[in-house]
Amino acid sequence: MAKTQTAYDYDFLKMPDFSQLQADYSRFVSEFGKMFANGKMPMVDVDAVTSAQRKNLEAVQAVNQVAIEGFQAVARRQAEIVREASEELQSLLKDVASANAEDRFAKQADAMKVIFEHAVANTNELATMVQKTNTEAASLINKRVSENLDEVKTVFAPAKAAAKDVKETVAKK
Repeated sequence: MAKTQTAYDYDFLKMPDFSQLQADYSRFVSEFGKMFANGKMPMVDVDAVTSAQRKNLEAVQAVNQVAIEGFQAVARRQAEIVREASEELQSLLKDVASANAEDRFAKQADAMKVIFEHAVANTNELATMVQKTNTEAASLINKRVSENLDEVKTVFAPAKAAAKDVKETVAKK
């Protein structure tokens, strides 16, 4: 059964096992040294890495541009909706105020129905705009991630070949 730790356990006060740390460090240094066997050093294509990072930044800029444009479009549409709603409300209030007492309740009910229908339609329109922006941004991100994974293969191909050479050299000894 696994030991559960409580607030009263003082395991954090125990000293670390330095012999294990030393063994891990020695193993790391040994593995690192194998990379440089026979004077060969596995190289990474620095130009390819730089190019990939440049493309990553360009993709981030493109996604930010899409997000900003989408935000601006939603903000503009919200301002239009507020203006339209204000004008519509003024018109409906005039209609209700000019109606006689018997028709007032019917006009108020009709006005509430119209206001509700417009609110639902506007909410759906804004949600569609946001969804379109999110889809476009996600598409750009997905495309760059896919390209990035392909680039990683090519960037580290020289290192893989060099590591293979190191393994073969070490195996011969």
